[in-house]
Amino acid sequence: MKKTNLRLLTACKQYCLAAGATQGNIANLQNVSSNFKKDTIVKHKLYQIDAFTDTIFGGNPACVVPLENWLPDEILLKIAKENAVAETAFFVDNGEKIHLRWFTPEIEMDLCGHATLASAHCLTTILEYQKDEIVFETLSGDLIVNVENGQYKMDFPSRMPVADILPPTISKSLNIQPREILKSRDYVLVYENETEVRNIEIDRQLFDQINLDPGGVIVTAIGDNCDFISRFFTPQASILEDPVTGSAHCSLIPFWAKRLNKKELYAQQVSERLGKLYCEDKGDRVIISGQAKTYSIGEFWTE
Repeated sequence: MKKTNLRLLTACKQYCLAAGATQGNIANLQNVSSNFKKDTIVKHKLYQIDAFTDTIFGGNPACVVPLENWLPDEILLKIAKENAVAETAFFVDNGEKIHLRWFTPEIEMDLCGHATLASAHCLTTILEYQKDEIVFETLSGDLIVNVENGQYKMDFPSRMPVADILPPTISKSLNIQPREILKSRDYVLVYENETEVRNIEIDRQLFDQINLDPGGVIVTAIGDNCDFISRFFTPQASILEDPVTGSAHCSLIPFWAKRLNKKELYAQQVSERLGKLYCEDKGDRVIISGQAKTYSIGEFWTE
């Protein structure tokens, strides 16, 4: 549409010059051209927020983009690639519910915890959303977030992992083998202690030979200073190790709640950025709570 309009204006300009038009006539054409350009360029707000942390540069960074109307999926994916963080959240406020979607630089996700928390933080602290309870409409159903004293309490589906067999490609890519192997959306690999989890290294050349979209590989153990710790790896992804993975705790919470015989747990994701998660097992649902910090506020344009 834009190229057609500009070609038409150029042709008109040439015709007017040939017919003896004044410079004033041409200036009017240029103003019209400028208005056409403005009509095809849309400005959007962009917020980068660190989730599951109480300090800047901690937790997991997510970009949040509020929209008035949905852009085409291919544009949403291009924006996520351009942002180059693990996930970008897009939402449209429909009144009673807020339609929320999550994109990695590669695919649309079915569930993302840290970008949900970041979206709730954006709504309440920046966009002045007035309700203490936020209802997000998502691919994983309605997700409710309650805001209490700076904590965002997210009500997510529980995904109890079950015993499984680890594909040889993943097993060979690990420098330390787990003592237990389970699976829900993600593989859940249980280790002897925190030291083993911290010392795990991935042979990415082997690891990237398998595709687990939209899942990944969780490595976990009882924590030294918390109930349990974890790390999360995604093959064939732009970012190999996710700093903090809220959705992984949909499986970790029911598993460790049963193993430790307790309903409320404090967890840490021991990536370089460190994530802090306050967890509660509620049967078929889990509560995942954390804090967030706004890192940056900006703008971008789409055509």
